[in-house]
Amino acid sequence: MNNVINVIALFAITLSSSLFLSAQAAENNYKQGYISDELFIYMHAGPGTNYRILGTIIAGSDVKITGSEDNGYSEIIDDKNRATWVETKYVTTQAGLRFVVAELNGKIANSSDFTSQLDGEVNELKSKVNLLTSDKRKLSSELKKLTVTLEKTRTKIKDQDTNIKRQWFYNGALVLGIGLILGLILPKIFTRRRGAMENWS
Repeated sequence: MNNVINVIALFAITLSSSLFLSAQAAENNYKQGYISDELFIYMHAGPGTNYRILGTIIAGSDVKITGSEDNGYSEIIDDKNRATWVETKYVTTQAGLRFVVAELNGKIANSSDFTSQLDGEVNELKSKVNLLTSDKRKLSSELKKLTVTLEKTRTKIKDQDTNIKRQWFYNGALVLGIGLILGLILPKIFTRRRGAMENWS
């Protein structure tokens, strides 16, 4: 008895899995479709007006097209996941005005957000440029000051070098003068002493 129940349970699970997979595969084969821009149209249980009316569908609604057609009707899956039939002339793969307008509004909103983001980035870059410009001015001012200081230092070094050379010249001239004087005077002094010593003797 248990074996029979197990077999039935296994069969039920297999059957439900295969039905789910086939339904999933069929759904994957559906094409994206829309209801064309009429006010509303009736949905029928089958391909014709002689079938029961299941309700109405609003123009521009997003539907799935199963690909089944008969008697001027097409089978669709509506937004409530119901399989129903509508006249083929009202089914299109082109989005209706409502979807186009909604998509455009979305793009405009995204564009506005992107523009705001770009404006923020531009303002940030402008702020950075202003800071860099200010830093450049400060550096230019400091460079001018350093250039003036460098010129003054060079002038001082040049003056000091000239003064040192002048001092060396004076010192050399003084030594030379003293040397000449000594060279001229000492021999005369020694000559006089020698002459005096000779007279004494």
